[in-house]
Amino acid sequence: MSRSLRLALVLLLGVTFAACGSDSDGDELTIAVENAYLPFNYLDPVTGEPTGWDYEVLEEICERIGCTPVFENFPWEPMIQAVADGQFDMAADGITITAERAEIVDFSDGYINVDQRLMVRKGEDRFTDGISFAVGDFVLGTQIGTTNYDTGVELVGEDRVKPFEEFGFVVQSLIADDVDAVIIDETAGQGYIGENADEVELIGESLSSDQLGFIFPKGSEWVAPINEALAEIKSDGTLAEISSRYFGSAFTITYDDLEFPEYDEE
Repeated sequence: MSRSLRLALVLLLGVTFAACGSDSDGDELTIAVENAYLPFNYLDPVTGEPTGWDYEVLEEICERIGCTPVFENFPWEPMIQAVADGQFDMAADGITITAERAEIVDFSDGYINVDQRLMVRKGEDRFTDGISFAVGDFVLGTQIGTTNYDTGVELVGEDRVKPFEEFGFVVQSLIADDVDAVIIDETAGQGYIGENADEVELIGESLSSDQLGFIFPKGSEWVAPINEALAEIKSDGTLAEISSRYFGSAFTITYDDLEFPEYDEE
């Protein structure tokens, strides 16, 4: 752990690093996650335990700044507002940094740049990109409350967008031929394709390019130390090493493998 990270935690959280380091529990950091968004967070299909990119990265960050991550299962749609209201210390769920969201929450520095792409059934030949999709009468699936949904409405209008509560249902609808295409963040799309490479594929150019970040209540004391830790794991290669296990062909878990969690919003 760097001296600057240690000092940031002492000044911002009002505790001594020595005391935090000697306490196995540390300072608890409550983190909202959906546990249904590959490869960022999900329930392991073999063990049933929650895992994913968010878990590994935030456990590494907490190890460096002396906190204990406490992940809490929470649905996507109300998540940003719940963090804004102070229900959690932060949320990690592949959240796109936008000016509108930044009005009610604070963002960390961006940790991944993602492109939004069209995912289609393998061998789709009625359209080849967003432009040719938009001029037809095709139906677009997406998850409600996401920037994917916003991009879809901009592309084809609200009447041609079919929203779903969870992204796993979006892709299942595509495979079942209930929608003609879906919009997905490319990183999640690559993670989903995995063993389903014979059923779905990404086509066309990027529809939008965005940064993902963690979110916090406005004025949160956690933003500065977590940003320093993010910078540190980027520079020493830890972030790239973790990401290599989740993004790309090495990650073969799909939504078909998963059981979706039940949420308790109270």
